[in-house]
Amino acid sequence: MLRNVQGIVLRSTDYGEGNKIISLLTAELGKVSVMARGAKKSKSRHAAVTQVFTHADFVFFKQKGHMGTLNHADIIEGHHALREDLSKSAYSAYLVEMTDRMLGDEEGSAYIFGQLKAGLSAIEDNKDMQIVIHLYEMKMFELAGYLPVTSSCVSCGAEADLVSFSPSMGGVLCIRCKHKDPVSIPVSEGTLKLLKLFPVMDMNRLGAVQVKTETKEQLKASMKAYMDTHIGINWKSRGFIEQMDKYGM
Repeated sequence: MLRNVQGIVLRSTDYGEGNKIISLLTAELGKVSVMARGAKKSKSRHAAVTQVFTHADFVFFKQKGHMGTLNHADIIEGHHALREDLSKSAYSAYLVEMTDRMLGDEEGSAYIFGQLKAGLSAIEDNKDMQIVIHLYEMKMFELAGYLPVTSSCVSCGAEADLVSFSPSMGGVLCIRCKHKDPVSIPVSEGTLKLLKLFPVMDMNRLGAVQVKTETKEQLKASMKAYMDTHIGINWKSRGFIEQMDKYGM
């Protein structure tokens, strides 16, 4: 069947002497794999459209249960700036790696497609990259069924005096229940506000936010620990971001 869909390239893998296999996130079909014949050749009409982060209209033949074969594609947004800047490339790579590794074939939704599209554009538009990835992490937690409890104490349900975040218990703890997880992460009022906001905020509405360094450090620690506890994937791109932070790159 001939399909015509918008897609974002999550991964591009060399195959054989001149071909590439691309993993796409689409609004209509979820995640799909498509063979782009001859795309490795510099003069190929498919060379540009098979680059990671590219948003395009893709036309391909696909039978159920089989890989698609690319027929034609028109680039909507090439996102060249994301590949040319090391930091933007690293943070964008984390977005697409999360999407590719947390979704199975034909999994996904129009909503998560829109959030990824907006996230890549936000990074290109110089929005706070750390906030972008944490917001998207929360979207992926929700899609996977692991959304943390952030509006009330995960232990007793209290909505006041929330003071820490417990990855192992699955959400925030109030001052009376904090002892139940001695290694829970202390969080400020500003951090709690963002943890509550992320699950309901649309990436398209993200503006030029100013976030305190303390808040960003608490968010980073909380989201990393939660991701490692509940998803348990060794993220290559996140590791590179951590190395950049370590060496001040």
